[in-house]
Amino acid sequence: MSRVLIPGVSSAIGRLVARKLVTDGHEVIGIDRRPWPEAPEGVEMHHLDIRKRPAEDVFRTRRPDAVIHMATVTHLSLRSADRYRINLSGTQAVFEHCRTYGVKHTIFVGRHTYYGAAPDAPLYHVEDEPPMAIHAFPELADLVAADLYAGTALWRFPEITTTVLRICYTLGPSGHGTLGKFLRGHRIPLVLGFDPMFQFMHEQDEARAICLVLDKKLRGVFNISGPSPVPLSMIVRAAGRSTLRLPESVLGAMLGKFGLPRLPRRALAHIKFPIIVDSSPFVKATGFSPEFDEHATVAAYARAFPLR
Repeated sequence: MSRVLIPGVSSAIGRLVARKLVTDGHEVIGIDRRPWPEAPEGVEMHHLDIRKRPAEDVFRTRRPDAVIHMATVTHLSLRSADRYRINLSGTQAVFEHCRTYGVKHTIFVGRHTYYGAAPDAPLYHVEDEPPMAIHAFPELADLVAADLYAGTALWRFPEITTTVLRICYTLGPSGHGTLGKFLRGHRIPLVLGFDPMFQFMHEQDEARAICLVLDKKLRGVFNISGPSPVPLSMIVRAAGRSTLRLPESVLGAMLGKFGLPRLPRRALAHIKFPIIVDSSPFVKATGFSPEFDEHATVAAYARAFPLR
């Protein structure tokens, strides 16, 4: 079994991954600025900023075999400068520490939004496509930069087995993630005339997939997805919500008001155009199959967040 260090362990998915790794017999070390008071036995917690010297000391003294880097910020409530420092500077620090202290396997957990949402995008995105998210949605530039930096480790640090994951939207009882937060209200806005296909997976399946990467020691860039994509309006109805279809100009002016989600206006492209990834290389390499279909996944979310 391995000694695994998880920056960002206190996130919802980080906790699921840590618990599964402990159950599988791995030794888990967590680094996070956020507390995890109910961390299970077998998880060694360090309340630290991954960019600071004490975090490097954890690498130096504990010498992990593998690192699963989950300490990135995907929500847009932080100022762009703060996000950039956390996402890019934190990723740089993780890979430098991995190189310096002999980590054998480093996994970067990214998002499929790397590819961007656009009207002329291919139906299925493959791993060697360039990122279009910077052009369509500049607020994601820091996440794209972190993904690209992680990818350079494949040739800069050939002694490290590096895996870059681009995972579709996650949904489940924790409410974690972009899609879960978007569905939180009573009325879910859609741009009039658009109903994109959405790809999502249960949070437990995401944790399983990440742990499979560790077990299989995959090297390279991999898309990860769950069940077949379905129209956004179907997800909304299955979650017990109602849709609110508005012209884009009207919806853009109403974001963050009247109970509607608080989103940057350029984020509307993500509810107009689909981002669907081809995850067949990952399935071929691991044999991964989701345990939760789209109906069970949305139902789990709806039970955890019923309308009041």
